[in-house]
Amino acid sequence: MARVLKIGFGFSLASLVAIAVVFQSGLLTAGKEPVPILGKPFAGAQFVRFPVTPQPLTGFATRQILHPFMAFEGGGLHGNAYNSDVHVTGGPLGNHLQVKTRSVSRLPGGVCPTITFARSGLIVAMCASFLGFELNLFEPHTLNLLATHKLVTRPSSFEAAVKLNLDIIFLDTSGGSYFYLDNEDRAVLADADQRIQRIAHRQNANGEWEFHVTDSWDMKSYAPHDCLDINNWFPQGECDPITSVMPDYSGRIWWVTRFGRVGTLTPATGQVAVHRFAGEEIQNSLSADPDGTYVITDYALYHMLADADGTPRTVWKETYLRSNRYRYGNINNGSGSTPTLMDDARGRKYVAITDAGDDRTGLVVYRREANVSGPRQICRVPLFGKQASAVEISPIGWGRSIVVKNDSGYRSAFHGTSEAAIAGGIMRVDIREDDSGCDVVWTAPERVPAVVGKLSSNGLLYFYSFEQQADGENAWYFLALDFVTGKPVFKQFIGLGQHFDINWGSPAIARDGTVYLGILDGILAISDARAGATGG
Repeated sequence: MARVLKIGFGFSLASLVAIAVVFQSGLLTAGKEPVPILGKPFAGAQFVRFPVTPQPLTGFATRQILHPFMAFEGGGLHGNAYNSDVHVTGGPLGNHLQVKTRSVSRLPGGVCPTITFARSGLIVAMCASFLGFELNLFEPHTLNLLATHKLVTRPSSFEAAVKLNLDIIFLDTSGGSYFYLDNEDRAVLADADQRIQRIAHRQNANGEWEFHVTDSWDMKSYAPHDCLDINNWFPQGECDPITSVMPDYSGRIWWVTRFGRVGTLTPATGQVAVHRFAGEEIQNSLSADPDGTYVITDYALYHMLADADGTPRTVWKETYLRSNRYRYGNINNGSGSTPTLMDDARGRKYVAITDAGDDRTGLVVYRREANVSGPRQICRVPLFGKQASAVEISPIGWGRSIVVKNDSGYRSAFHGTSEAAIAGGIMRVDIREDDSGCDVVWTAPERVPAVVGKLSSNGLLYFYSFEQQADGENAWYFLALDFVTGKPVFKQFIGLGQHFDINWGSPAIARDGTVYLGILDGILAISDARAGATGG
């Protein structure tokens, strides 16, 4: 996913200065009980079940993707190091659904784009508003806030206000949104000051929860940081923010910058090594398997390994179709997807991306082994309609099956969300058994832009959709589709109005089956009711 936090606001510089004082105290106050997200009155059905019975995934499908240096289910935006968006935990089945909401920010926006779970069950989430990111520690189910840790404000926030150009924020994926939870429940991230940090949580002597930085490595010597901000009005050098981090299977922390730098950090020694893809841009996250790391720029997909001194080197490279123009719904002229890794039951290894063809985005699948006989590319499948095709979220990948959705027409909640602009569409594509190509299994018409869809082991695909009302307002729904057929299984009304816009949020499934989802104004908890409970 190239864009996790894409927020536009109609504020002047004066407005920014006025609210900066509020921001300095943090977005949230620790210990504060949830304030629900309030929407407009809605007369429609709260819950709809369709006559479709999903079939649970079995056997190979329930195998967890394990990484020795990441938390359960990977602890990141896309669920695991493969960025497959597949959870071995079963999510809600639509049995008397219970929905709880929490407003996150006192400032405009408040989406929690990345939600992870510690071994204790506590929720470690990255939440944000116009002015920056915070790590927040939530109690499961109640969404009570236990602790908060404010990160350095991104230079793009200040630059956007000075230049009165909110797309500067929209185009910035740096600052910590692509973080992961490691095998010791520490959030690992690169902040807006080019520091890679490991941040743990604990209870202090008074029994109160708190975050604390356990390790911090300054990367400014390797990733230039001469950026326009309140203390640097006239930068003369290069500003190249770190956008994402990911561990490899030996424990090195890989990191990438917006303008093509790929680096490794060895935590035990602090050793850093860097390679640069000059003239290329990296706005997506990294993927990893035991054989290496996968990096996608706006020109090519790379399989990389670290040499003995940590220097990243390319094992193989595949260029893809790149657009000659900007397409509404994408962040740049290249791929909008983080590489999605897949293994099938026979041990075949694949990687799927979306390209940036001028008239239609294509789903492209490659063999990912280091050495292959014949072409590495297995197929390219054109997606959705001409001039109405853009993918800014990585595909869901399981075995030989890939599910991809259309983000064309969506930029952010503040740019407007309408049925007229958003064509919608979801497709499932399967790789043929003999690897001779790929076939479309089903298509679905639902409009689910900007949400990171997830596949659960119960056979349900989870999305977040909207239906425009007669007055122009949008009703927002938590939507479940059948993985086998693509048909809807149920939809649960969440709220009416802009406060409930998805704005690039990502559902995460906890061990008990509860789905937590960040939306524009905060966070949701969605779960089946316990026996004897009522609702839904």
